[in-house]
Amino acid sequence: MVKTITIRTSVYEDLIKVKKKGESFSELFERLLVEVRPIEALARLKGSMEFKNKKKMLSEIYEKRSGWR
Repeated sequence: MVKTITIRTSVYEDLIKVKKKGESFSELFERLLVEVRPIEALARLKGSMEFKNKKKMLSEIYEKRSGWR
Protein backbone atom coordinates (compact mmCIF):
# COMPACT_ATOMS: atom_id res chain seq x y z
CA MET A 1 0.00 0.00 0.00
CA VAL A 2 1.28 3.46 -0.87
CA LYS A 3 0.37 6.63 1.07
CA THR A 4 0.94 10.25 0.16
CA ILE A 5 2.09 12.65 2.87
CA THR A 6 2.57 16.40 2.88
CA ILE A 7 5.57 18.00 4.56
CA ARG A 8 6.94 21.51 4.69
CA THR A 9 9.69 22.40 2.22
CA SER A 10 12.15 22.95 5.07
CA VAL A 11 11.51 19.40 6.36
CA TYR A 12 11.95 17.99 2.85
CA GLU A 13 15.27 19.82 2.49
CA ASP A 14 16.46 18.44 5.85
CA LEU A 15 15.45 14.91 4.81
CA ILE A 16 17.37 15.23 1.54
CA LYS A 17 20.50 16.07 3.57
CA VAL A 18 20.33 12.83 5.59
CA LYS A 19 19.07 10.59 2.78
CA LYS A 20 21.74 8.22 1.49
CA LYS A 21 22.51 7.89 -2.21
CA GLY A 22 20.11 5.39 -3.78
CA GLU A 23 17.93 5.30 -0.65
CA SER A 24 14.19 5.77 -1.12
CA PHE A 25 12.23 7.98 1.24
CA SER A 26 10.51 4.86 2.63
CA GLU A 27 13.93 3.36 3.38
CA LEU A 28 15.05 6.65 4.95
CA PHE A 29 12.01 6.76 7.23
CA GLU A 30 12.53 3.12 8.24
CA ARG A 31 16.17 3.84 9.07
CA LEU A 32 15.28 6.92 11.09
CA LEU A 33 12.62 5.01 13.01
CA VAL A 34 15.09 2.28 13.90
CA GLU A 35 17.44 4.94 15.29
CA VAL A 36 14.67 6.63 17.30
CA ARG A 37 13.03 3.57 18.86
CA PRO A 38 15.86 2.74 21.30
CA ILE A 39 15.79 6.33 22.58
CA GLU A 40 12.01 6.12 23.12
CA ALA A 41 12.44 2.85 24.99
CA LEU A 42 15.05 4.43 27.25
CA ALA A 43 12.76 7.43 27.86
CA ARG A 44 10.01 5.09 29.09
CA LEU A 45 12.49 3.52 31.53
CA LYS A 46 13.50 6.91 32.91
CA GLY A 47 13.27 6.91 36.67
CA SER A 48 12.75 3.16 36.92
CA MET A 49 16.43 2.21 37.11
CA GLU A 50 19.56 3.36 38.87
CA PHE A 51 22.80 3.56 36.92
CA LYS A 52 26.23 3.33 38.51
CA ASN A 53 27.85 5.99 36.34
CA LYS A 54 24.92 8.00 35.02
CA LYS A 55 26.97 11.08 34.04
CA LYS A 56 29.37 9.04 31.90
CA MET A 57 26.52 7.13 30.26
CA LEU A 58 24.57 10.32 29.44
CA SER A 59 27.72 11.98 28.14
CA GLU A 60 28.31 9.07 25.75
CA ILE A 61 24.67 9.11 24.59
CA TYR A 62 24.72 12.85 23.90
CA GLU A 63 28.06 12.55 22.10
CA LYS A 64 26.70 9.83 19.79
CA ARG A 65 23.44 11.68 19.19
CA SER A 66 25.28 14.85 18.17
CA GLY A 67 26.95 12.84 15.40
CA TRP A 68 23.53 11.98 13.93
CA ARG A 69 22.59 15.60 13.39
